[in-house]
Amino acid sequence: MADHNYDYDVLVIGAGPGGYVAAIRAAQLGLKTACAEGRDALGGTCLNVGCIPSKALLHASEYFDAATNGTMKEMGIDVSPKLNLDQMHAQRRDAVEGLTKGVAFLFKKNKVDWLQGYATFKDAHTVEVNGETRTAKNIVIATGSSVTPLPGVEVDNEKGVVVDSTGALELAQVPKKMVVIGAGVIGLELGSVWRRLGAEVTCVEFLHQVLPGMDGDVRKEANKIFKKQGIEFKLSTKVTGVTVKGKKATLTLEPAKGGESETMEADCVLVSIGRKPNTDGLGLDAIGLETNERGQIEIDHDFRTKVDGVWAIGDCVPGPMLAHKAEDEGIAVAENIAGQTGIVNHDIIPTVVYTLPEFAGVGLTEEQAIEKMGGDKKAVKTSKFPMMANSRAKTNHEPDGFVKVIAEAETDRVLGVWCIASVAGTMIAEAAIAMEFGATSEDIAYTCHAHPTHAEALKEAAMGVQGKPIHI
Repeated sequence: MADHNYDYDVLVIGAGPGGYVAAIRAAQLGLKTACAEGRDALGGTCLNVGCIPSKALLHASEYFDAATNGTMKEMGIDVSPKLNLDQMHAQRRDAVEGLTKGVAFLFKKNKVDWLQGYATFKDAHTVEVNGETRTAKNIVIATGSSVTPLPGVEVDNEKGVVVDSTGALELAQVPKKMVVIGAGVIGLELGSVWRRLGAEVTCVEFLHQVLPGMDGDVRKEANKIFKKQGIEFKLSTKVTGVTVKGKKATLTLEPAKGGESETMEADCVLVSIGRKPNTDGLGLDAIGLETNERGQIEIDHDFRTKVDGVWAIGDCVPGPMLAHKAEDEGIAVAENIAGQTGIVNHDIIPTVVYTLPEFAGVGLTEEQAIEKMGGDKKAVKTSKFPMMANSRAKTNHEPDGFVKVIAEAETDRVLGVWCIASVAGTMIAEAAIAMEFGATSEDIAYTCHAHPTHAEALKEAAMGVQGKPIHI
């Protein structure tokens, strides 16, 4: 199928979850494919310094916390835990190495050429990688995102005093006091890791509540749960400066709306205020491609940019910056290039916070659903079922959380599902499948769920929309 006017049919820039999946799928479809990646290992931020290593630390720290906070003792297991942070880091690195090598194996298996280096456009069908020119009929931009800097705050991961998410994965010792700037997904996940391991953690958030973008009930409950776990919050507060002296940092804070400033000291400051698209340095000007005000590349529903033969997916295009969204777009863009029909339903993209308990949602929040219905609260029906009434959560000593189902009153069609549970990230997949098929709350309520499982809470919440829950 190769077009001999070019070196490749498809050249993907970036080997993160979107890029490597796009490359593999393109090769599976018979297209001669290459992928340019400047890191020493494939997998992008997700596999190297993001999703995967953070989950390895989250999981390990959960065991340590259960051993130290009394949960194991309640279940009849007497232990005297001792933290071996070096080994905890070692198992994290081992997980990363195994998965990144796995992607390299898949490249070889599917005959994808790895062009090691960073690619820069010369024209719409030509890029330069490490001084070598490569041509392709189709070029897919999948360069991902990087940490958003906080103006006036200098991150130095090597020193370990002011760090970003990458540096927070590599701390050589547990800080006595950690301040997390930003109470979003990444800040709360990494803040939870170090809180469990013994740090005093305070989250400073510019907005009035944690976890921006999630359902209002979930955000309120999250605040309560994290406070109970020992994380302190300073909400509606902005950081105006951070100074470092030796191994200590001093933060200057003031109310978000302005007012009298105050200072805080910390052994470690984690800057976690979001991520920005990696579109600088690509040479987009050489092909006449501009970015929007957020640095994103605009695309059509098929992932085409305005430049013929140039496509874009993942974190560098509009939409949630999530690995699974990028993966789905990677498959879809490859199929579109091959002349098939690649589709991603961007209305049904699950989001998960991998703390304990986990927080997950898909579809609309209650606030968004009411707005969609023209502000008519009666046009939306909701129901919540508490995890403390779920038999499996009870036996597992996991009482925190609930499942919330949001449905359109007239049609009963499910508009959104939000979960707080130890396995919410797994539970939300059922909700996503149901919504993909246009399910009503009655469809979920009358689907038999295995007992005893956490997933029964979703069934009960759906029954609540019908006005007939059994266990509350």
